[in-house]
Order: sequence, then structure tokens, then C-alpha cells
Amino acid sequence: MARARTIKRVGVLEGRPGDLPRATGGSGRAPDARTRGAGRSASVTRKTKETQIELALNVDGNGRYDISTGVPFLNHMLELFTRHGFFDLTIRATGDIEVDDHHTVEDVGLALGQAFKQALGGKEGIRRFGESTVPLDEALINVVVDLSGRPYLAYDLKTKQHRIGTFDVELIHDFLLAFANENGMNLHVRMLAGRNPHHIVEATFKGMARALDLATQRDPRVEGVLSTKGTLSG
Repeated sequence: MARARTIKRVGVLEGRPGDLPRATGGSGRAPDARTRGAGRSASVTRKTKETQIELALNVDGNGRYDISTGVPFLNHMLELFTRHGFFDLTIRATGDIEVDDHHTVEDVGLALGQAFKQALGGKEGIRRFGESTVPLDEALINVVVDLSGRPYLAYDLKTKQHRIGTFDVELIHDFLLAFANENGMNLHVRMLAGRNPHHIVEATFKGMARALDLATQRDPRVEGVLSTKGTLSG
């Protein structure tokens, strides 16, 4: 797969609060309303001629999910991302998958990045940086994030197979690029070892979840934002 080092800023989504079904993954129970209300949360709606997406995120969740994108492999990756990051996430997405999965995968990444950006607000008190190295059998993936407000993707995943079932592996790059752009996140993904593309991608999403869980955690030692500039807006 091609390596991407620099990225171009994409357009900002239009987000608005919305009422979506509560996430039910993990334990099978809906998250407690008190926990959701106390958490940093956001809702995003995106509607174009190619996709229609409604997404609700609680950063301070319990790893619960209710995800339907029309792309089964993407559902699977977002479910484990939610579970391992201890977020709550609900997604209802439809798109022109009769053409291919590209528009849906990319636009879900856009919406998820916008939701994180909205939920974190000014990023006061958070740790900002997160890192995780995750194994899955022969695969070993390192993910590092910086919620700096400056979007950048360094992507170093290589697979010999270009499909996982019917899913085009190249779309993982497009998802991560859209997610990093909209979240204003510096995201480095490196493959230290790997052969099976499913293992490589799954370890990537688990690593990203764990890194974001660390980066978004509040640290009582942080006054304001963790930057000598006084801002994490870019």
C-alpha cells in the first residue's frame, strides 16, 4: 500500500445535536444516562448525495456501541475501536455502496473526527499525547497521537493482499486521513510486524483506541491546555 506523509486539510462538517439510539454493544445494555450526561459528548449529522450519516459520541463512555454503516468490516473495526477506547458510539450510515465503499468509509471517518473535536472542545486538562503498541498474533502495530490541533497522518501499513473479504484495504488509509484531518490530530501508524491484513488493520484500530483513550484523559496536573502556546487549536 502507498505511504502517506503529508495531508491536505478537508472541509469541516456541519454538526448538530441529535437523538440517536443508545449504544448497546459490549455488555448489551444501554449506557447509564447519568454517565452519558456527565461525559464529553457530541452529535454530528452529515448528508450529501453520496452518504447520510448520524453519529453520537461520548468520549467518557464505557465501551458501548451501536453501529451500522452498511460496510460490515468497517462496523467490526469501529466496534472494537469503541470497546478498547472505552468510548460510547452510535452510528447510522447509508451510502452509495452499490458504487463502492469509498464514500461511506471516508465520510464516517470525517464524521467521527468532527465528533471528537466537538466533544473535546478547548482540550483543557487533557494529556494530549497517547501511544500504544498492540499485537495480534504475528502483527504488531504502533500508534501515536497528538491532539495538537494540527492534522497530520504518517501511515506505514503494508499488506500483500489488497482485500479482506470484499473490503478494499486501501480504504483504511482514507478513513484515517479523514479522521485525522477533522479531529485536528497528529496520527502516526507504524507496522512493526505483520502478514495477515485482517490482523494488521484490527491491531491498528485497537492501538488507535488505546492511544486516544490516553490522550483524552484528564490529568489534574494540567492547568488550562498542555501547551506553552496556550492553545491546542492548531
